[in-house]
Amino acid sequence: MPPLSPSALAAARRRARWTLVSGVALGSTGHIAAITVSTIVARDMLGQATLAGAPGAAVVGGAAVGSVILSALMAGRGRRVGLAAGYGIGVGGAFVATASVLTGSFALLLAGMLLIGFGNSANQLSRYAAADLVPPARRGTAIGTVVWGATIGSVAGPWLVPVSSDLAEGVGIAPLAGPFLVPVVFVGAAAVLSFLLLRPDPYEIADASAPRAREAAPDGGAVALRSTLARPGVLAAITALIVGQFVMVLIMTMTPLHMTQHGHDLGAVGAVLSAHTLGMYALSPLSGRLSERIGNVPTIYLGTAVLAVSSVMAAVAPPAGGDLLLVALFLLGFGWNLGFVAGSALLSQHLELHERTRVQGVADAMIWSTAAAASLGSGLLLEFAGYTALGILGIGLVAIPVVTLLATRAALAGSGRPPESVALSTRPGGTAARPDGRR
Repeated sequence: MPPLSPSALAAARRRARWTLVSGVALGSTGHIAAITVSTIVARDMLGQATLAGAPGAAVVGGAAVGSVILSALMAGRGRRVGLAAGYGIGVGGAFVATASVLTGSFALLLAGMLLIGFGNSANQLSRYAAADLVPPARRGTAIGTVVWGATIGSVAGPWLVPVSSDLAEGVGIAPLAGPFLVPVVFVGAAAVLSFLLLRPDPYEIADASAPRAREAAPDGGAVALRSTLARPGVLAAITALIVGQFVMVLIMTMTPLHMTQHGHDLGAVGAVLSAHTLGMYALSPLSGRLSERIGNVPTIYLGTAVLAVSSVMAAVAPPAGGDLLLVALFLLGFGWNLGFVAGSALLSQHLELHERTRVQGVADAMIWSTAAAASLGSGLLLEFAGYTALGILGIGLVAIPVVTLLATRAALAGSGRPPESVALSTRPGGTAARPDGRR
């Protein structure tokens, strides 16, 4: 691609940013509609709650696999192709999940949710594409803006559950098949939008500022992955991201089933899930600003505190009282968001441009793999220990990132705020070489 003028480069970055936001908004709408009913569908198929968390585990397992596969695809073919492919695979998964409801096949349900997870991988990797477009000092806001796009899905996704169920019943198919058709429309639109509008590819218009002067890999792209993951900043960021995701998934996954078991209808379930996902996404710009103003590390501390409070509230909430549970799930989402935005910014801050795609994909794979275990284990805990046990476990787990940050505080000193930019090799117009070495 020929060099762009400063004004054309700024316009291309703006277009890419809002395309990423729009893709996340559409993708999250379909994804949230599907996961809202997945535990209920599983329980109905199996007749018990023991494995009701398996579809949630499958979808985050798919996100883990997708993170690695899509990151590899992005490294070779660009962000645009990788994101469009992830969304496209998610659409295929939605068709498979719909077929599972129509046939009563639990195996098909798991397969469909696994593929739907690829669409969520594309959603999540979009935040790193946005971070690449701006200098280090603005990455928190860039990530927060893209994550905010899922606010639309947080409202529309659960709302579309009863609507799509009624439409499905109206045309003579199983009502719970309807929510699985929502991703076909919305995730499909995200795939088309990403493929058509992410031109030039975000790699080609990335800001080439480096977070610190660190030696470049001798071959221009290969990274010693183990040593990279062992860096204090990278380790602290990944730990915060993993634990935040684990606690959030642990409690959130079983909440719809817990509520329906105690007499709440789908409308009430949708309201609580809307509050939760609103907390997860609507305040993302605030999380981004906080990470830039007070630093990534203090923002992670704040997020863990909010997660602890929400876990306590979920543990003591009476089954018949939805109001306290609604507030608890909102705070659960907001605590996750603080750690997610600040943790993602901290991770990007401690990686050079040539390292980011591979390491970010591995990091996300670790996050979603752990979340898959949380989703699967949540069903077992609900069945044998009750919903309160989920909150109690969450309270204990949030201490882990605090301990990790304290243990690495000497190495992280001064890294809470983005350091001064150090330019890597760029071409005219401030754009960077792609991770595979091409320009």
